[in-house]
Amino acid sequence: MKVKFLGTGTSQGVPVITCQCEVCKSLDYRDKRFRASIHVEVDDKSLVVDTGPDFRMQMLNASVKNLDAIIYTHEHKDHTAGLDDIRPFNFVQKKDMPIYGRKQVLEQIKTEFAYVFSDKKYPGVPQIKAIEINDAPFEIGGTEIIPLPVWHYKLPVYGFRIKDFAYITDTNNIPEETLVLLKNLDVLVLNALQKAPHISHFTLEEAIEMAQKIGAKRTFFTHISHRLGMHDEVEQSLPDGIFLGYDGLEVVLN
Repeated sequence: MKVKFLGTGTSQGVPVITCQCEVCKSLDYRDKRFRASIHVEVDDKSLVVDTGPDFRMQMLNASVKNLDAIIYTHEHKDHTAGLDDIRPFNFVQKKDMPIYGRKQVLEQIKTEFAYVFSDKKYPGVPQIKAIEINDAPFEIGGTEIIPLPVWHYKLPVYGFRIKDFAYITDTNNIPEETLVLLKNLDVLVLNALQKAPHISHFTLEEAIEMAQKIGAKRTFFTHISHRLGMHDEVEQSLPDGIFLGYDGLEVVLN
């Protein structure tokens, strides 16, 4: 199983338009962050979690030639806006793209991409098969996916567990019943927005505390704001076994 970080940035990405802070002006490639997304290769399947505004460049940069399904954490635009760019996969694979999400996510996608679901479709629009999920585990090509309910302030969001890997972004509240599903992880990916308190995301300190509570062998932080600081400086301050994710990072699970 291999996980590639397609994007590790917050909703504005890094650098932020017009910003002149040291992070946004950094020449370190690890300080350049697309919107949060991952590519998972598991059991001969190719999966993506979330298609933000940078989806096209993420697919090109990662040289993804085949995509079996897309799984959505929630309906915010920085996680859905790139959906139209699945069209080349439709063309090459000659089939609809399965997309998985809770009811409210799929309804939002059907509103924002109404032309995709119209009875009279314009030629060449994305071909999509929308599949509703809930808290119950589901399968993609025989691989079990376990939804991980968390809260993004008052918005319900899903993380996902695949084998001994778990991905949770856009949260500041992981319920106890979800923590039970996070035992015995090899790798955990968790959001760590910034150092200052935030209404709907873990701060760096909160993310470290939660990572240590969950106790995965390795934890990587994502959904990172320019306000967190320089990648190199922040990572040096982290406890053993906890790292900052960065765009292009590949993590292999045995």
